[in-house]
Amino acid sequence: MRKHFARTMVGLMSCCLLLALAAPGLADYQGRTRGRAYTKADVDRIIKRAEDRSDNFVKLFDKNLDRSALDGTKREDRLNDRAKDLEKALDKLRKEFDRRDSWRETRSEVENVLEEAVGINRVMLNSRLNRNVEASWALLRGDLNTLAGVYNLPKLKTRG
Repeated sequence: MRKHFARTMVGLMSCCLLLALAAPGLADYQGRTRGRAYTKADVDRIIKRAEDRSDNFVKLFDKNLDRSALDGTKREDRLNDRAKDLEKALDKLRKEFDRRDSWRETRSEVENVLEEAVGINRVMLNSRLNRNVEASWALLRGDLNTLAGVYNLPKLKTRG
């Protein structure tokens, strides 16, 4: 019992440390959404980070599910499909963003990305997954919430 408690506490402290290290960058980005005029290059950088972080998240998420009780189940397949759907929505956003003159013209694609992210966010808030997966999602969710702020859309919920 003590061993389990100690392991849980170490994991929780590690996750908190990772989030604390990432928080200044997230707070900086979130603070920039208010009253700031964005250029296409600014939004491009945010989308690029979200794309990179989604690639990392999908890999970690899949590996974590493979090591869970859900391995080989239809639920695992559905969860992996949701993560891949988010990645595809980000890819579509990228394509549309690159072919448009103004970043404002891709609002509907950002809405689609956020709609895909809502289901995964719910899973992440209601499940206890590996701390690396949770930290990866926290960073991706931060980028998605930054995009939501840029486009004046509702942000994804966080714990607490």
